[in-house]
Amino acid sequence: MSLTYETREELAGIFIIKLNGSLDTNTAGSLETETNRLLETTPTAIIFDFENLDYISSAGVRVVLKTKKGLKEVSGNLMMMNLQPQIKKVFEIINALPSQQVFSSISELDRYLDKMQKRITG
Repeated sequence: MSLTYETREELAGIFIIKLNGSLDTNTAGSLETETNRLLETTPTAIIFDFENLDYISSAGVRVVLKTKKGLKEVSGNLMMMNLQPQIKKVFEIINALPSQQVFSSISELDRYLDKMQKRITG
């Protein structure tokens, strides 16, 4: 199965990558190229939207964890939303699911981002 993705900048420095298909050994390189490109911009956050992701292999998990590490180096955050049960289970098995940074929908994410911005602006 193939992987397609769409990247959009939700707010300045906050990028959402919406994935569709299968993130595996054959497709992980493409996503890694995209996340590396985004990391060069020193983002505040990268959010993976897994709503239409059907499958993730260890190669896909590696890209996610590598992105998380790159974000930590620039004081950014990795967030995930709309995890399908099978994708969520993979992250639970390897104990890599950042519980406070997983969102069930775009509206939940928007509420979180709004709260964070209000906290900064007072």
